[in-house]
Amino acid sequence: MSQLLPESTDTHPIPQEAFDWYDEYAHGVIDRRTFLDRLTTLTAAGFSMAVLLEALTPNYSLAEQVSFNDPDIKAQYATFKSPKGHGEGRGYLVVPAKLQGKRPAVLVVHENRGLNPYVKDVARRVAKAGFVAFAPDALHPLGGYPGNDDEGRSMQGSMDRGKIEQDFIAAAKFLKSHDLSNGKLGAVGFCFGGYIVNMLAATLGDALNAGVPFYGTPAAKEIRKNIKAPLLVQLAELDGRVNGTLEDYEADLKANNVQYTMHMYEKANHGFHNDSTGRYDKEMAELAWKRTIEFFNKHLT
Repeated sequence: MSQLLPESTDTHPIPQEAFDWYDEYAHGVIDRRTFLDRLTTLTAAGFSMAVLLEALTPNYSLAEQVSFNDPDIKAQYATFKSPKGHGEGRGYLVVPAKLQGKRPAVLVVHENRGLNPYVKDVARRVAKAGFVAFAPDALHPLGGYPGNDDEGRSMQGSMDRGKIEQDFIAAAKFLKSHDLSNGKLGAVGFCFGGYIVNMLAATLGDALNAGVPFYGTPAAKEIRKNIKAPLLVQLAELDGRVNGTLEDYEADLKANNVQYTMHMYEKANHGFHNDSTGRYDKEMAELAWKRTIEFFNKHLT
């Protein structure tokens, strides 16, 4: 099981603004130098830069809940055609080891830095729960996730956003029609991946059977009317950036009679499900994941 990374120095909890600055840095609002300069202001108050960075940046050695050697799953890589995107996509396909017949399928969508070890582990968790899981890597056209998030973030930021979206649309269609799929398709994504889930719901219509966006921004307003899939919207109370988009999104979901549930997780930061950083909130993450699997069981099985 994952362990929670340090959230404090010896005497004081890490201030909320440090998490907010990391969110701004991770989403391109500020550059790395500005992020580090801001953290430096906290060292004058007795915080160690090493402890701050350890809590804020990923340590993927702590983020494995389901081993790739787990006897209950089988994992491999698969490619798919993406004629409107980058031509070809590639992802991590994980299935229950004792697969009998066809199973519902779930697309797992990474953050804005490629298919890192945390998201691969999420795909294994989905398969262990009995679904066919597929986690595409948006960075495949550039050689795939490079092994660290900073470089991955820069790589993804350099790519054509529209082609990336088309790659995920193609991945969803590939998974829905896969030989191991029974045609029922769900999607779960985190941050950028949460946006992709919202976008897929608004693009695929009733071809998507259930969507679970974790702290993701909405799809473009003009296509929200196409959403047919039930949505389980997972949100963090301290995530002002994403939460600022909710009022308008919820109004459109209501206007279009979309079946949806929104959960706001108390005192949780953006990224609270990611168990590789100090933003991880074990209690809230486990509750959100329990709800996610129950939601997929309800709408896909």
